[in-house]
This record gives sequence, structure tokens and C-alpha cells, in this order.
Amino acid sequence: MNNNHPEAQNNLYSQANNAISQIGGKWTILIVAALSKRPHRFNELKRKVQGISQRMLTLRLQALQRDGLLHRTVIRTMPVRVEYSLTALGHSLAIPLNEIACWAEANSAVIELARSEFDGRNARS
Repeated sequence: MNNNHPEAQNNLYSQANNAISQIGGKWTILIVAALSKRPHRFNELKRKVQGISQRMLTLRLQALQRDGLLHRTVIRTMPVRVEYSLTALGHSLAIPLNEIACWAEANSAVIELARSEFDGRNARS
């Protein structure tokens, strides 16, 4: 089927929407960024990803594992340790997410200024 055909475009957008809804979330981005450096244990991730609840971290880690973006490795020690690391697919996602993070950091002051100006204009309305 031709990619210019409306059905092909709709299918492409549907697939992209599905993937972006998973990887575009705040917590997913922060978890992938943390794991892009090295593997982490659960509590390390919880400390690194400030503000995430234990339940949300558990849900996000399970979703990322289900999508093939991370490995969960059980290390048989006393007590048992569990370590999370990115798969090759997860590392490939970390590259564009890192670019987005760099863009956000470089433009945060401009964004804050735009927000202040917008809020100032709309507060008088």
C-alpha cells in the first residue's frame, strides 16, 4: 500500500500515537534517562526520579519491560537484588530523549519568560 494513501497514513499515525503515548510520558523519559547511564536498582531509581511514587515506578518499569525497552535482572544474593537496565531498543530511545532534555535545558529560561508574558496578558482578560 502506498504511504500517501489515507489508510496508510491513518495506520502510521495510529502506530506512532501508540508508541508516543508510552515513551512520551514524564516518568518514562526520566527513567530512561537514568538508566541510560548505567543499571539501577529499584530504590536507586526511586531516589533518582524525584517525585515518583513507588506504585507509579513499578507500573512504568513493567510497561517499559513489556515494550522491550528494559531488562529486569534478578540477582540471587541474600537478600535478592533486582536490577533494571536498558535493552538495545531502550538505548536507541535514550539518544533522542537526551536531545530533547538538552533542548529543554537550553531553552528553559525562554520558555519561562514566554509563560510569564502569556500569564500576564491573560490575567487581565
